[in-house]
Amino acid sequence: MIKKTDRKLKRVRRHARVRNKISGTAERPRLCVYRSNTNIYAQVIDDVAGVTLVSCSTLDKEIKTKYANKEAAKEVGALIAKRCEAKNIKEVVFDRGGYIYHGVVKELAEAARSGGLSF
Repeated sequence: MIKKTDRKLKRVRRHARVRNKISGTAERPRLCVYRSNTNIYAQVIDDVAGVTLVSCSTLDKEIKTKYANKEAAKEVGALIAKRCEAKNIKEVVFDRGGYIYHGVVKELAEAARSGGLSF
């Protein structure tokens, strides 16, 4: 019998491996990306205090594209960079959430970099 691989479980395991290596601090918080079939979410988290400093998603009113595509990822990346700048956050640690650095995740990261975040 052929067993079907559980893609969500594999992503969660990859994310756990990444999280063992990186952690967000007050000086350099963690930019965490979550991608669903319909939306894209990004949070800037201080793991020491356990607090979300900034968040953004395609559900926000400022985002015009309401789908999980590359254009929406660019908008979310630009908006998260703008909100981080307002909170005086310049450097972050990028957490790709177990996803491959390709497509939507890559576009979000590049838009955040061009918006002023460094990672």
